[in-house]
Amino acid sequence: MLSCLVGRLPINRCAIAEAGVGLLTWSRVSSVGVRAMDQQHGVLMDTLNDLRQAAAQGARERAVKEFGRVAEFARQHFLSEERLLEQMGFPALDEHRESHARLMEKMQIALERSQHGQNGEMQAAAAAVRVWLAEHIEQLDQNYGEWLNERGIL
Repeated sequence: MLSCLVGRLPINRCAIAEAGVGLLTWSRVSSVGVRAMDQQHGVLMDTLNDLRQAAAQGARERAVKEFGRVAEFARQHFLSEERLLEQMGFPALDEHRESHARLMEKMQIALERSQHGQNGEMQAAAAAVRVWLAEHIEQLDQNYGEWLNERGIL
């Protein structure tokens, strides 16, 4: 169970935990300290918010399209993040890649199901992605931020 005490990550996690529909918000406290990754995390949050809005409005076709955008942007972001971590020799890269792969697999299955009219699957997956993103940035991504900063990557 997620706590409503957000700690270092001021994402509206209470709303995510309670209803799966709260807007994700970005602040400097959410930062991992690597400009490119912070910008990508912000875009990912915005894209997830677009999906939430489409689903809340009952716009099925738009929600499916937005979910596809979320999956594609997440894939691109993960590749970018992994490439940077690999170039810099980040010691926990394998754990990071595995986390990304698990989420992409779940998102792909949910996207395929939603494209075939199973909206409940898409809504549940979208809520899970939102929670996962908050936890991933708060835990795994925070680990690489300071490590990269020490090596001159800002």
